[in-house]
Amino acid sequence: MAHAGARRLAVLCVSLLAAPAGVFAQDADPFAALEWRNIGPNRGGRSIAVAGSDARPLEYYFGATGGGLWKTTDGGTTWEPVTDGQINSASVGSIAVCPANPDVVYIGTGETQLRGNIQAGDGLYKSTDAGKTWQHIGLRETRNFSRVRVHPTNCDIVFAGGFGEYGVENEDRGLYRSRDGGRTWEKVLYRDAKTGAVDISIDPKNPDVIYAALWDAFRKPWAMSSGGPGSGLFKSTDGGTTWTEITRNPGLPRDQVIGKIGVSVSGADPNRVYAIIEADSGGVFRSDDGGATWQLMNTERKLRQRAFYYTRIYADPVDVDRVYVVNVQFWRSDDGGKTFDTQIRVPHGDNHDLWIASNDNQRMINANDGGGNVSFNGGRTWTEQDYPTAQLYRIGVTAHEPYHVCGGQQDNSTVCVPSKGWDHLAATDQFFYAPGGCESGYVSNDPEVINIFYAGCYGGALDRFDYVSGQRRPVNVWPENPMGWSSKDLKERVQWTFPIVFSRSGPKTLYTTSQHVWKSTNEGQSWERISPDLTRAEPSTMEASGGPITKDQTGVETYPTVFALATSPHDPNVLWAGTDDGIVQVTRDGGANWTDV
Repeated sequence: MAHAGARRLAVLCVSLLAAPAGVFAQDADPFAALEWRNIGPNRGGRSIAVAGSDARPLEYYFGATGGGLWKTTDGGTTWEPVTDGQINSASVGSIAVCPANPDVVYIGTGETQLRGNIQAGDGLYKSTDAGKTWQHIGLRETRNFSRVRVHPTNCDIVFAGGFGEYGVENEDRGLYRSRDGGRTWEKVLYRDAKTGAVDISIDPKNPDVIYAALWDAFRKPWAMSSGGPGSGLFKSTDGGTTWTEITRNPGLPRDQVIGKIGVSVSGADPNRVYAIIEADSGGVFRSDDGGATWQLMNTERKLRQRAFYYTRIYADPVDVDRVYVVNVQFWRSDDGGKTFDTQIRVPHGDNHDLWIASNDNQRMINANDGGGNVSFNGGRTWTEQDYPTAQLYRIGVTAHEPYHVCGGQQDNSTVCVPSKGWDHLAATDQFFYAPGGCESGYVSNDPEVINIFYAGCYGGALDRFDYVSGQRRPVNVWPENPMGWSSKDLKERVQWTFPIVFSRSGPKTLYTTSQHVWKSTNEGQSWERISPDLTRAEPSTMEASGGPITKDQTGVETYPTVFALATSPHDPNVLWAGTDDGIVQVTRDGGANWTDV
């Protein structure tokens, strides 16, 4: 028996020695064998930049703020991503196709429509083969670009509007010019480290004439500001080498703070220039003498609401009296800017950019919070936005078989899709379903009753949603809507996107947060506060947001709050809380005591 045992031991030792090393050694990359696959939804997300080609009527581009650059060669029927794996920032905020050679395309990364949740860029890129391949061409430290514009007959002359960093002073701001196709850059217009370039318009008949706007603005987690001494409107008549400020020319606002400016010179008449200006007496202005003098044409709030997020104007390239303004809606004037009575219906709201073919003003592409869409009849009809560029604030999974993946899509609804994708649809036979809440919310699935969801929304709204019956019931911790209020005046400071989590051990308990942590053991019918204010509550971060011209308090700036919450899978009394002003705390007794770690 001893000999048999020895033989078995010897065989075992040989087997161990012969085994592949990876069987016993820890895999250096346990995720290496995993592959990503798209499970949806096939529903477009926000775009702030579009471009097309006069020479190629079926070719267009749109920049997704979280999905790179997309291109169509069939007039918007189908779209393909063309920068995946080639650029380092997924946010494309400006695009220019060279009019003289549509194979040459420039893009600027980063966002400059300063909402509270945006993605930074890493400079400029160029393609010389119509988007197949891309090369980084500099200005990495400027990071975020508002506009890129190319000379109409020379693809090597390009202007880039550098906004710079969002929340800190940045010497790399300003308007840049390259005369060698992006190999080198020179800063040709600069105000100060708090002011970036926000718009550029080149006269297509005389490209030595250029108009540019600078914007004094910043965005911090608790506040944003649009306007200041740095904002201004400028004109060059020598191709951008020298500039004359025209901000206070006759007819433009005087003796008041200037904010964001959009500018556009008419392709039909180079003396006609349109501008939309954020100011107390702002609105749409028109010049008929190349910017020397101006008239205030329209002050309607529908054209200039939430100025930091919009404030863009576009002269029609053919009709001197036709001009477009994009805002929440998309407006057109046919009388030189006096009235904007024509609303152009687009597939999605919150409009940010427009490109119009100079040789056919019925052909255009528009950018909005649903993506890019093409029209061949002046905006009467548009292509669909059925591509997967959705921006999701948060994601979570359910206990279904197969499990569903859920999240809140920016400027849309919450959404759940089966993890097996569109070949294994949800019970309602839809591509996806919305489990309550709205765009910004967490989605949390009841761990015991899988058809019950809890989903959030801005304004502190929290829904209990029954997927089977479709019943949706509000179970907010606090009924007060924070929109329009400063943080210091709110009893409960609930962030735009706030945690909703279940316990992972012990009795089923639902948690959510404001500046406090709250719990419910009866599905949200009542709530118990289990923490003090866990934030620093620094008064300077709790004042009014927006200004100095236009206030903007939508709930994004509600601060400071408990921004992250985690429950322990081992002990129901252990919770971890993280605040957006930089504190991490833990309780080990169900909330009776909290420790700053």
